[in-house]
Amino acid sequence: MDQQRRALVRTISALPALACLDSLAAAPNYMSKADLSERLVLSTFHNGDIQTYEGSGWRGFSDRVMGGISNAEFDIVEVAGKEALHLTGNVTRESNGGFIQMAYYFGNNYLSFNASEYAGIELLMYGNNEDYNVHVRTQDCRRYDQSYRHTTFVKPEWQTVRIPWTEFTPSGLSEPLNSAELQRIALVGWMREFEADIALAEMALYRSDTVTT
Repeated sequence: MDQQRRALVRTISALPALACLDSLAAAPNYMSKADLSERLVLSTFHNGDIQTYEGSGWRGFSDRVMGGISNAEFDIVEVAGKEALHLTGNVTRESNGGFIQMAYYFGNNYLSFNASEYAGIELLMYGNNEDYNVHVRTQDCRRYDQSYRHTTFVKPEWQTVRIPWTEFTPSGLSEPLNSAELQRIALVGWMREFEADIALAEMALYRSDTVTT
């Protein structure tokens, strides 16, 4: 199963400033105990550089790893005054495809992360008036097509979206989402014909008793 899953991952572009899985050792651990008590920031920008939680990194890929023909570009750009990860491309269902995505891994070899102390995922996003999916994979996801999914509409303005674990729907699974065994979080242009243009300035885990200001 692991070989099948790894075959579906291909980096679209190697970015020197990006904490990709090929250079996880260089990813900075910038979180303090104070940060951990309120929100756990997994990915953000500081003084022009992307920073990720210790041991984690990003990859971008499309359905071409499965024979599809969707196009995707994955880069770091400034969008409406904020530096962000930027995923663009045309999503098409032709050739049995239908997705592009940028995926955050907690470590090499599908390392798991215990997020059970948190209520869900917080995303600071900028879009193009389209629906996008957030897909979460855990240790229970044994096949490439299994994940926990949530769809959200993203406007062309910066907005903070919070998604509780309870709002993720299992796809191809009977088990509920186990937040103690997170392996990957992906932002996805998913299974319809459209032009994707989505930017992510920050991703965090949040506690139920905190409020973003």
